[in-house]
Order: sequence, then C-alpha cells, then structure tokens
Amino acid sequence: MATLTPEKQNAYWRKTSRLMWTILFLWFVFSFGIHFFAPALNKIVIAGFPLGFYMAAQGSLIAFVVLCFWNSSAQNKIDEEFGVAEE
Repeated sequence: MATLTPEKQNAYWRKTSRLMWTILFLWFVFSFGIHFFAPALNKIVIAGFPLGFYMAAQGSLIAFVVLCFWNSSAQNKIDEEFGVAEE
C-alpha cells in the first residue's frame, strides 16, 4: 500500500467525499422523493400498475442495487488512481 503525501490524502478524501455525498443524495431521492410524489405518479398507468406503485415497490429497490454497484466501482477507480487499491 502506498504512502500518500498530505496533498494526495486531501485530494483522495475530496474525491471519496464527493462520491459519498452524491450516493447519499441519490439514495435520499429514491427513498423519499419518489415516495413523496407517488400519489401524483399514480395517475400514469403502465402495464396495469400505477407508476407511483411501481417506482415505490420496484424502482427504488432496483435503484438501490445499482447505487451499490456504482459506488463500489467508482470507489475502486478512485483507490486505483491514488495507489491505495486492495489486491
């Protein structure tokens, strides 16, 4: 594992922090935003199901799984960029 200079440590933390806040914001949107607007989305019907129901029941779960994989991939790229990736 590489030893980082203080400047590189700060740059590493900035990138990691930006990724974390982005993921947290998207999690919030899919956790609360979609559910908040579900009654309005229920006016749209797709395959016999109201869109609000579909997004709350299935769409949010799919989004959470995608967020987990995206977070892992993006953090691995940041780790490799700064030479602190696990082998």
